[in-house]
Amino acid sequence: MWLIAGFNVARLGVLSYLCMKAVRWYHILLSAVVFTAFGFMFFKMSFKHKKRIHGYPEPTRPFWHFFDIKAYCIMAFMMGGGIWLRYSGLVPDTFIAVFYTGLGLALALAGVVFWVMFARYSGAAEEI
Repeated sequence: MWLIAGFNVARLGVLSYLCMKAVRWYHILLSAVVFTAFGFMFFKMSFKHKKRIHGYPEPTRPFWHFFDIKAYCIMAFMMGGGIWLRYSGLVPDTFIAVFYTGLGLALALAGVVFWVMFARYSGAAEEI
C-alpha cells in the first residue's frame, strides 16, 4: 500500500519538477531533507506496525488490519490535505515538486521496508 501511494506521490512531484522553468540545486537538496525527515518517521512507524501485527493471536488477519485506526485517520488527513493543497493553488509548483518528491520517495521506501519484513517473516515461517 505504501509503495503504491509513495510512487504516485513521487510521480506528482517529479511531474511538477518537469513543469518548473529552472530547477536549482537547493530544490533537490530540500527534497532530500523532506525525504530524510519523513523517511525516519515512516521507518520507525513500519517497525511499530510490524510489532502490532505480530502481536495478533491469529496467524493471518484481513488486509485492512495492516494499519490501526490512528494510522488510517492520519492517512486520510494527509491524502485529503495533499489533494486540497495541490488543487487550491495556495502553494507554487516548486513547493509541490520539492515536498511531494521527498515525501513520495520516503513512502515508497517504507513500502519496500514492509515487503522486506514480509519476505523475512514468510521465509522464517517456511523454515518451521
